[in-house]
Order: sequence, then C-alpha cells, then structure tokens
Amino acid sequence: MLGKSPAWQDADGACSGYLVEDGDSCLLVDCGSGVFSKLRRFRDYVDVDAVVITHMHADHFLDLIPFGCALTYAPRQQPVPVERWPGTDEPACPQLLVPSGATETLRTIASAGGQPYLLDQAFAMSEYDTSATLQVGTLSVRFQPVPHFLPSNAIQVRSNDVPARRFIYGADHGPTDALDGFAGDGDLMILEATLPRPERDGPRGHLTPVEAGEHAARCNAGRLVLTHISDELDWNWAVAEAQRAFDGPVEVAREGAVYEV
Repeated sequence: MLGKSPAWQDADGACSGYLVEDGDSCLLVDCGSGVFSKLRRFRDYVDVDAVVITHMHADHFLDLIPFGCALTYAPRQQPVPVERWPGTDEPACPQLLVPSGATETLRTIASAGGQPYLLDQAFAMSEYDTSATLQVGTLSVRFQPVPHFLPSNAIQVRSNDVPARRFIYGADHGPTDALDGFAGDGDLMILEATLPRPERDGPRGHLTPVEAGEHAARCNAGRLVLTHISDELDWNWAVAEAQRAFDGPVEVAREGAVYEV
C-alpha cells in the first residue's frame, strides 16, 4: 500500500498507488501524487514490470511525470558511464497500460514542461482494451468499467500460479452492480470510501464506507480494505460504518501495509 489518500494527500501521505508483487513480477496499480517516492522505499523503480492506470484523474496518474523523469534522466539509465554507474545499452522501460484516449491526455500534460513525448519515451505505453486480459509476468489483469465522473475501471489481479486467489481494486466509482459478477468471491477487496455522506445532487462518483461494505457483502469478499479516504475522517467510524453491511474483516488502508492473497 503506497498511497491511499483521496484527491488531496494526507499529512506525509500519497494519493492512490498499490504495488502488487508475485515472485519476481511487479505491477504498480495507479501512480497518483506522491506515489513515486513511496515506491522507492519498497521497490527499485527500474524493477517495476508495468504500471496500470485505472482512470485519468490526477490523483491516480500524476506521479507518472517524476517516474518518467527518473527513467529518462537517472544516472543508471544513461548509455555512458557516470560516477557509480557503468552505463547501459538496455535502460529499464516498464510497460505503461492506460485507458483509451489517455495517451493524448498525458502528452498534453507533459507538454506543459516542454516534453510532450516524455512518457512515450520513458515507458512502453499502450492503451488497454477493457475486454482483454493482460499478462504482466506471472500476473493476469482484467478490467471492469465502473461509473465515475469520467471513464474508470476496476481491476482484478490473479497469480497464474495460484489462479483461485484474487485481488480486486474498485478504483473510483459510485454505487454500482458492475462489480457483482466481476469481483465475486475475491480474497482481498480494496474499495474507495471517500464520502462521509452521499453526494447531494448530480451523478454519483464515490462511495461512503457503508456503501463500500454493501458492495463487499454482495461480492462475498474475503476481506475489505477501505481506501481513498482522508485522514480528516475518523477511521474507526469508517470501519464501523462498513461493518454495518459487511460481516467480514474490515480495515482502513495504511501506507506501507502489506496484504497477502
């Protein structure tokens, strides 16, 4: 758990970012503000196989910019020797898997720094088809569109070695039945719990803790972790709210926490 804040970071925190590891395979799910520095505490960034972005809100992708700068400018990534580093003809180039249309959005953002193709060159970037199953080393990744203020995708990750075990991340979404079949019987379900109360008007784009519990109950989740929740809310209250609807284990995400599936 690298970052669990909503669109504004907790004190000393980071926005959405989740590191999934299976043996030598390493997948970063979302890369929001502050996530890259948190990543470096736990994993060498050149050893990340792929980054998958669930949707194009800044709190889920903005630290792709410093990540891309590291892959481009770090001494270890250069073709010629520099102090401490021997030079390399094969710099790290992780996959960057983004939603449809995201490539142009990222180029526009990188253009503000005068480098529109920074991320194209730093990563092997491609737009994923939500109906496809992607392979990242020994991990299989599936997608499920969910309702939000712009297109957003929940993900399911399995180990090819133990396919019966599944990790579900709902990304950002409002109340939906889209997860019911997709996420059924998941061992670990990480769901957003952004709101202390539902949106007052307009379309729904986020969940309350009790709504997260309702979704976990319908999906028969093994355990529920509440994420995308601010440190300005009482986390004991949030857990109690989720437990009104879900009788399995519930906790609020903590940066640095490790969950085994």
